[in-house]
Amino acid sequence: MPAKRTTTKILVDGGNPEETSRIKQLLGFVDGQTTNPSLIAKNPEIRKLVASGHPLSRQEENEEYKRIVQRISTLVGDAGVSIEVFADLDSSAEQMLEQGKEMFTWIPNAYIKYPCTQEGLRAAQMSVHDGIRVNLTLCFSQDQAAAVYGATKGTVVPAYVSPFVGRLDDGGENGMDLIRNIRKMYEAGDGHVHILAASIRHLDHLLATFAFGADLVTVPAKVLEEWAAKGFPIAGKDFTYKGKTPKGHALKPLLYKPLNLNEPWEKFDIAHELTTKGILRFVEDYRSTLEKIA
Repeated sequence: MPAKRTTTKILVDGGNPEETSRIKQLLGFVDGQTTNPSLIAKNPEIRKLVASGHPLSRQEENEEYKRIVQRISTLVGDAGVSIEVFADLDSSAEQMLEQGKEMFTWIPNAYIKYPCTQEGLRAAQMSVHDGIRVNLTLCFSQDQAAAVYGATKGTVVPAYVSPFVGRLDDGGENGMDLIRNIRKMYEAGDGHVHILAASIRHLDHLLATFAFGADLVTVPAKVLEEWAAKGFPIAGKDFTYKGKTPKGHALKPLLYKPLNLNEPWEKFDIAHELTTKGILRFVEDYRSTLEKIA
C-alpha cells in the first residue's frame, strides 16, 4: 500500500537515480530530491570510476552531476531537484551565480542550492532577480532563516530554506526546535520561503517534521524504507520529539528569538560554525573525486 500524502512534501536526499526510482515505487510518489557534492561523490557510478583509477576533471565532474540530475528530474514531482553549486569559503557570490545560472538550465524543475553565508545569500538575491529558484542550505540558526527571508523577497516561486536538524542534534542542540522557531517566525511573513527540513537521521526526525509543520522534508532512502516498514505512520500536533545526542544525552533547547523580518537581511547574525564545517565537508568530498593536478 502506498504512503498517504501529508501536507509536508517528501523529497529523497541522495545522488542515485536508481535509489530514487526504488523509493518512488515504495511510496507511490516522490515530490522532489536534494543533491549535494557529498551525495554525488557517493553515487555508485562515480565511486566506480574513482576506484578504477579514473578520477574526474572538473569538467567531467560537472557533466556527471548534470547527467545524474537529468535522470532524477523525470522521477520527481513539483518540489523539484535541488542542485548545489560547488563553493568553498572563498567563493564569491558572482562565482556561485555563474554556476547557478548554468545548473538552472540543466532541467526544467531545478532549484539552485547556495550556502547560508554572506556570499551565498548575495548569490541567492541575484538569482531571485534573474528568476532562478533557490534553496538556501546549511541553515543552523533562526538568524540565518531570517536572512534567507530578506534576501529572497520578490521570488516568483517560493524559495526554500534547509535547516539541518541532525547536525544540531549531534552537537547537543535540539534541531527540531529550529524547525518550530522558524515556522513561528515565518508566521509574520508573506509565505515566500518554505521550510525544507534536512539532515534527517531517523524516523523520529521524519515524524517530527510532520508534526511541527515543515513544508518539505528531504530524507535518506534508509529512513524512508524504515517509515514504509512501519506502515507509514503520521505524527499529529501532539507528537513529542525526544531526541538524544549520539552519546544518549538530552538535547539543549533552542529558544525562540523575536526577530523582525522587515530588517535588511545583512543585519542578521548569520555566522555559524556548523555552516563553515558543512562547506568544508562538501569541498573535501568534491575534491575526493577529482584528478590530482600537479
